[in-house]
Amino acid sequence: MANNITLMQFFHWYYPADGSLWNWLTYEAHHLEKVGINGVWLPPAYKGLSAHDVGYAPYDLYDLGEFDQKGTIRTKYGTRKEYLEAVKTARRHHILVLADVVFNHKAGADEKERIPVRKVNPENRNEFISERYDIDAYTRFTFPGRKGKYSKFIWDWHCFSGLDRAEDTGEEAIFSIQNEYGELWEEMIDDELGNYDYLMFDDIETRNPSVREELKKWGKWYMETAGLDGFRLDAVKHVNADFLREWAERMRAVSSKPLLIIGEYWQTASKDPLVAFIEKTRRSIQLFDAVLHMNFHQASRQGETYDLRTIFDGSLVQHDPFMAITLVDNHDTQPLQALESPVDFWFKPHAYAMILLREQGIPCIFYPAFYGAKYKDKGGDGGEHEINLAPVEELKTLLPLRRHKAYGFQRDYLDHPNTIGWTREGDNEHPGSGLAVLLSNGAEGFKPMEMGTRHSGRPFRDALGHRSEVITVDEHGWAQFLCNAGSVSVWVPV
Repeated sequence: MANNITLMQFFHWYYPADGSLWNWLTYEAHHLEKVGINGVWLPPAYKGLSAHDVGYAPYDLYDLGEFDQKGTIRTKYGTRKEYLEAVKTARRHHILVLADVVFNHKAGADEKERIPVRKVNPENRNEFISERYDIDAYTRFTFPGRKGKYSKFIWDWHCFSGLDRAEDTGEEAIFSIQNEYGELWEEMIDDELGNYDYLMFDDIETRNPSVREELKKWGKWYMETAGLDGFRLDAVKHVNADFLREWAERMRAVSSKPLLIIGEYWQTASKDPLVAFIEKTRRSIQLFDAVLHMNFHQASRQGETYDLRTIFDGSLVQHDPFMAITLVDNHDTQPLQALESPVDFWFKPHAYAMILLREQGIPCIFYPAFYGAKYKDKGGDGGEHEINLAPVEELKTLLPLRRHKAYGFQRDYLDHPNTIGWTREGDNEHPGSGLAVLLSNGAEGFKPMEMGTRHSGRPFRDALGHRSEVITVDEHGWAQFLCNAGSVSVWVPV
């Protein structure tokens, strides 16, 4: 059995825009390998609207911090040379590198064009609220700083299906571009807002065969240039699923190694659209378990009134664990962001234990949980707030436990509203492996759980140090494990 995969989102929304991230990864790669991180999801490495752009307003996919465009050569995170060195160093330390890819939209066009549009109802994008008319819009991307290096493809209005601003009148609305590929939007999985193809900026038209081929050509170039091990696909609920499947299959066909491809389909109310996406893309793209994140968020807010027996209910990892990437928080859910729904600090050790020490799913830990983060920004109330996210100290123990102990048959004890647990029996390929986890959101917890007879007579201790007892497994492979009130304990063989 191979070692467990453990991913880290190696950035957050407010990471300093000082060009330091790629060099920081180069420096940290050895440390990450040592603690058990064997995969990193990096932010978009290509040129956005400015040197401060987080990466989700992409301008030129071929500019990895090499050309003087949008007022900068480097991106928010560094230069092309620094990026390629960081990837190379990470892979030398046996860390898979996933690149962030934004296929929904492009931003910062170089030239205006006169284009035909119709306005749509923003609450029901399938409803036209105007007749066809022409507007001036920024839809032509010529990339003058790159001068055709790597690709001579020019993006114009035929490459886009919608946008949100008319430059000649200054009007802001949602405009459907009336091109030859369809007067309305591309097909999406669910019917939110009628059709949620349009999200922001210039919406990419993947019904255009030239666009599809250019994005496949770019993906191959990017993968080979950087030596990538996979991709994280942004905002896939807004991109046609058939195109994404086609693109993922092409990347695997031209890759010399297996690829990990993960999509972000942010739907916290129900797993059903996620399941539909997985089926539509023929299981070619795994998904972040947004429902599980929301369960964690709600559990952290409700405290002991939350029924822990239901913590995995409705989640993707419960329904289809092989396709689930589990997480606690990410850059969209962190405080002051658009999808703000952070997991309260007291519950983070519980949540990380649930994604790191269970058999199901591939976990992805969030940068501030490991390193901490401090930043300021305006909140929904219009006021400025200072945020200080402390690192989750338990991760220093949980990560090595996942690497060395979390193997073998799993037995679940999700049978009490305030105290739940599970055991991992261990296996022969990882000497000394096996563990028992017990956590509580209320009073002090205790629970008899089976470790298996391979551990009969063996003493166990709490690796997190929250309990001082030594517990011995009986001749039948059972022991009564303990945890403090509102806490988590991980019992491992002494």
